[in-house]
Amino acid sequence: MKAYKYQGAGNDFVIFDNRAGDINLNDSQIRLLCDRRYGIGADGLMLLNAPKSADRDFEMKFYNADGFEGDMCGNGARCLVAFAYHRGLPSFRFDARDGYHEGFVLEGSSKRCIIRVKIKDVKTIYKYSDNMYYADTGVDHVVEFRNDLDTMNIEKDGPYWRYHKDFPNGTNVNFIQEKEDGLHVRTWERGVEAETYACGTGCTASAISAYKEGLKCCTVSEDGTIKYTVKTLKDTLAIDFKEDLTNVYLTGPATFVFETDIDID
Repeated sequence: MKAYKYQGAGNDFVIFDNRAGDINLNDSQIRLLCDRRYGIGADGLMLLNAPKSADRDFEMKFYNADGFEGDMCGNGARCLVAFAYHRGLPSFRFDARDGYHEGFVLEGSSKRCIIRVKIKDVKTIYKYSDNMYYADTGVDHVVEFRNDLDTMNIEKDGPYWRYHKDFPNGTNVNFIQEKEDGLHVRTWERGVEAETYACGTGCTASAISAYKEGLKCCTVSEDGTIKYTVKTLKDTLAIDFKEDLTNVYLTGPATFVFETDIDID
């Protein structure tokens, strides 16, 4: 099979074009492909599937590195839109497990694209504790405000909240801090069970939590659009939304890394 690797802000993915419907991977094969020593290496794997209705361009099927299907991945969605663009698709309306999305290619080249993707409206967000929020931005996230982001022990604090009893299905964990150049975020990602360079839905949850908490490191346009610039470990993403948490968009780079032929037993 021909596999493609893309990365969005350092969040990397193995992608297959499965519009013919002939690729069927089990969880052990997905884990192998995502393994950084025995496979290609990635935070997740995606299939570009044929659409199930005439008003869609494709379906996004996303799997975490642990082999289990995930509901949504913001950086993955941007990478899949770039992949679809490189396959010649003219528009990017697609369904993921959490519902309908649409992507836009703001800048396109054969290597690096700037992709804007609509994230679902945020209907569930609440303050969990004095310095934490819970938000559903397509997947579960808890967001903790820190003042020691650069020096914190994420190997300890990430798994603590990832498996906390108050979140029986497990959760992604974001740690954030407001700095002079914007909102900084670190992520412990469920399904990868490690810190990842970035998480699109996590950065979205972080920006919206920052807004709910009153952090002013944002801009507000004349039409009421609120925009946060989010600094991840290696890159920068932008999240914008309306005050009622609708019209939520994630914008950032999506880069083609390489393609290869691979045999899977």
